[in-house]
Amino acid sequence: MLTAMNRVLLNTIDHADLRVAIRAGAAFGDDVNQAPIFPSEFEEAQRAFPIIFREEDGAIQPYALLGLDRDENLFLAGDRWTSDYVPVFQRRGPFSIAVGTTQAGDDDGPMVHLDLDDPRVGAADGLPLFKEHGGTAPLLDHMTEVLRTIYQGMETVAAICAAWRDAGLLRPITLQIALDDGRTYEVPDILTVDRQALADLSGEPLERLHRHGLLAGAILAAASLGNVQRLIALKAQRAAR
Repeated sequence: MLTAMNRVLLNTIDHADLRVAIRAGAAFGDDVNQAPIFPSEFEEAQRAFPIIFREEDGAIQPYALLGLDRDENLFLAGDRWTSDYVPVFQRRGPFSIAVGTTQAGDDDGPMVHLDLDDPRVGAADGLPLFKEHGGTAPLLDHMTEVLRTIYQGMETVAAICAAWRDAGLLRPITLQIALDDGRTYEVPDILTVDRQALADLSGEPLERLHRHGLLAGAILAAASLGNVQRLIALKAQRAAR
């Protein structure tokens, strides 16, 4: 996994000819059994992964469950993801977003940064960030949207998850998984959207979630738990190789 970083603010003068390769893999931090996701991703993510929640420093963060063993991503095959959807945190590559400030110290809003020490930066098979005669290239446009999703998600995720918790939908569990070969796994200290609590929701709590557009996300998170069976199948496939 990459550790060294040399993040710089991306600009058209210093980085006009820079190219960045699109690659995944363990070397780039994709060998994780849980990846943070945001409610705006739930519609696509729930088709592939179980969505679980963790309480961290008093706030709740959703995660896509990707594997059962430590550093295991069952949706990673070498240098590519096999799932139809890849969480935005894993798609950002060497790009990141940070709030810049003007010389006067005023907030200049979120700005795109790039880790120049990442081996994907400057790779011969990389894609350009800027067009030859000015303007941003498709890769940078795409990454800007990915980073915008992350930035907006970080701004809203705590409040959304708190609303689900306050409505009684998030319940603490230890996820227990048994494989056909007798191996068992536990995923402790997590929260999930409780199906029964969701079915029993009524009155003002139901109206409040619906009014703020938060009901659908809870339903998607609950439905995603059916993908635990997919994890079991993928684990069995790997064991049979």
